[in-house]
Amino acid sequence: MPRKLGNLIISVFYLIYQYSNLGGNLIRLLILLRTYWFAVTVFLLAVITFLSLTPMPELPAVPGNDKIHHFIAYSALMFSVALRKSKYWPAVGLFLIFWSGAIELIQPYVNRHSDWMDLLTNCAGIIIGAITASLINYTFLRSENFK
Repeated sequence: MPRKLGNLIISVFYLIYQYSNLGGNLIRLLILLRTYWFAVTVFLLAVITFLSLTPMPELPAVPGNDKIHHFIAYSALMFSVALRKSKYWPAVGLFLIFWSGAIELIQPYVNRHSDWMDLLTNCAGIIIGAITASLINYTFLRSENFK
């Protein structure tokens, strides 16, 4: 199961790489992300939840530190929601903060370490993801052609 999930994640990142390197098609990628924001958000939330609640004897050896991983994951999660700017995107941001807190509360019961600094890092990621998406909306995607 984890191997299939890893292959799926690698495939998603490969698609992102392909779209972003085809002669400035980054806007095309952003439009796709804006169009399929709900599916992307649910997928990322499921992956984050699975990885956060899966018992592991030790953390895998990956570059970076734990807080950076939390920050990037939750920034990406909120980015797709804020990029779409649905009517309820602030409420979704609050939901993600509460979800993150629930994960931190559940982790000790599934043989994982709970850390409140992870929650603060997740909140910072959610805020920065929303700000980044808002800046991109304002700068690149505000034309009627991109709606």
